[in-house]
Amino acid sequence: MSSSETGCGSLFIIAAPSGAGKTSLVNALLEKDSRLSLSISHTTRSPRPGETDGRHYHFVSEAEFERMVAAGDFMEHARVFDHFYGTNRHTVAKQLEQGRDVILEIDWQGARQVRAVFPGCCSIFIIPPSLETLRKRLKGRGQDSEEVIQRRMRDAQAEISHWDEFEYLVVNDDFNAALDELIAIINDHRRHKPHIMNKNNQLLAQQLGRI
Repeated sequence: MSSSETGCGSLFIIAAPSGAGKTSLVNALLEKDSRLSLSISHTTRSPRPGETDGRHYHFVSEAEFERMVAAGDFMEHARVFDHFYGTNRHTVAKQLEQGRDVILEIDWQGARQVRAVFPGCCSIFIIPPSLETLRKRLKGRGQDSEEVIQRRMRDAQAEISHWDEFEYLVVNDDFNAALDELIAIINDHRRHKPHIMNKNNQLLAQQLGRI
């Protein structure tokens, strides 16, 4: 029975190391699939150029974030790059009850928390084709110093080492191919049909995550 027939939507986790192209893929996915909604996370970091409150993130102070944690408002929360991120459980629950399929764009720490309370979710991890490609993408964004890029590279390897906690791996080498793979995974999950994953993706993840 599909989520539309039960009146309850499906929950999809999409995670990736910084610079792997997760946000661009998720935005393209949302444009192609009107049944999907993106859960807007809360964060204590400052907005980047072009980001707006309520669209990209809910930007809050650390004091407000701590208040929400104490109130039990988050289904998951984690500290990433010296800032806090969290997913509002009430907003997600409302969307799922309305039959919407919801994407959580979170990291592996948050994914672990969500799976513990929502074991029926579908978790997808996006990786770059190589660490050199990841470095080029991070430098190409023009947002970080070399010191920050070095740290992000180290943290990316640490994140990739958790690849085996996810159901599916998608290699973002060719953007359109990666997008097609995401669409196929989501549609197969909706049909309760197993999606066959490329074993080469697992080998690549093992290599990239080796520190």
